[in-house]
Amino acid sequence: MSLPLQSRSLPYIGDGATAMRVLGGEPWSAWLDSGHGGCAGARYDILVARPTVTLIAAGGQTTIRRGERVERRHGDPLAHLAAELDALGPLPVDPRWPFTGGAVGYFGYDLGRRLMGVPGADPALPEMAVGIYEHAVITDHRHECSTAVGRRLDEAWLADVACRRETGARPQPWSTAGPVLREPDADGYAAAFRRVQGYLHAGDCYQVNLARRFSVPCCGDPQAAYLALRAASSAPFAAWLRFPGGDVLSLSPERFLHIDGDGRVTTEPIKGTRPRFTDPAEDEAARRDLLGSAKDRAENVMIVDLLRNDLGKGCEVGSVRVPSLCRAERFASVHHLVSTVTGRLAPGRRATDLLRDCLPGGSITGAPKRRAMEIITELEPGPRGVYCGAIGYLGLDGRMDTSIAIRTATCSDGSMTYWAGGGVVADSTAAAELQETEDKAAGFLSLAEGGQAAAGVRPRR
Repeated sequence: MSLPLQSRSLPYIGDGATAMRVLGGEPWSAWLDSGHGGCAGARYDILVARPTVTLIAAGGQTTIRRGERVERRHGDPLAHLAAELDALGPLPVDPRWPFTGGAVGYFGYDLGRRLMGVPGADPALPEMAVGIYEHAVITDHRHECSTAVGRRLDEAWLADVACRRETGARPQPWSTAGPVLREPDADGYAAAFRRVQGYLHAGDCYQVNLARRFSVPCCGDPQAAYLALRAASSAPFAAWLRFPGGDVLSLSPERFLHIDGDGRVTTEPIKGTRPRFTDPAEDEAARRDLLGSAKDRAENVMIVDLLRNDLGKGCEVGSVRVPSLCRAERFASVHHLVSTVTGRLAPGRRATDLLRDCLPGGSITGAPKRRAMEIITELEPGPRGVYCGAIGYLGLDGRMDTSIAIRTATCSDGSMTYWAGGGVVADSTAAAELQETEDKAAGFLSLAEGGQAAAGVRPRR
């Protein structure tokens, strides 16, 4: 018989510095960050640490650790994750909190590539890193309260949380140790762009998301870098994770897959970008230009059609709808066109099935997806890793919420790496697409070129 859900009120964790402090930089700790303080409507933050089970997928093998016991399995990592969640037994949905226990972690782009059978090199970080947590701290910013919830509350961890909240140290400073490397450079990007155009005109694809890699040597605590990035450019689907191989720092504006307590599925693809400006008239002109762009609208509609197909694999026949198409939304440094696609999960299908159907997201691959991914593998400077995968949770109660891992950096082995890209179509221009990668990397570049997180950063306008 499963244990009932427990909860305990905690002092309100109202700001990002406190949230980071209570985690204490532990391995396998994570903060799913709503962007409170910089995003309108931000409500829930989820803090987790000390998982019961961990799963790491790399090179075609999944390593599962339960305490001191380690098991290695071949085959589908998402099937192994589903089995581990089943072993803990289901939880009833409690509408007071978005998450009451389950899996938290990332599902990299290269996991999706492997599941689709697209050849490519292995990334430096694992393709999937997930902890299964039987407890969490949920902060509700609307009601200004924090609550420990779970089937088994970890008393030792909660004692550490309380202590760190009052006396914990801020992260040590983070700094860069050299210039930013752009791969490819402008000439290399133009050459790759021409190759994509050749494939488009030959009929291989309608759209290919072509990305660049930015990297900088660094030292210090990536927690400080995350807090500085967050202060400059908060996002509604942000996350910080300290997992094996390195830290993940994500300021994603894009929801990937959401399943609510009634099995309703939502995805919100982004396609179409303009930079923000400090002058209100100039900023509004950029927003109107985006709304009126036939090219950007066509890109967005292509991806909406792809996602309707992806959702249709696991949703009830006839349930997939597009309630909102190509609305303009403002984010910290850019305007985006955002659409909403919904459906209802079919009987017998679950969160891991939906991930398998949809990874990697259509908004950051292209259409048709498989051919776009083959071109991406051919032309980009290396495996994407976490970038353009998914970050979020799969609850024991069947709910799920994940982001597309864009505006996402990884810190490992003395280097921070960041990717930025955009959808290339037949009427794209190399100069505009190159500038879009710079616009999307603005927060990272401000941090990296400033060199010192403790001094604070501001997004480039």
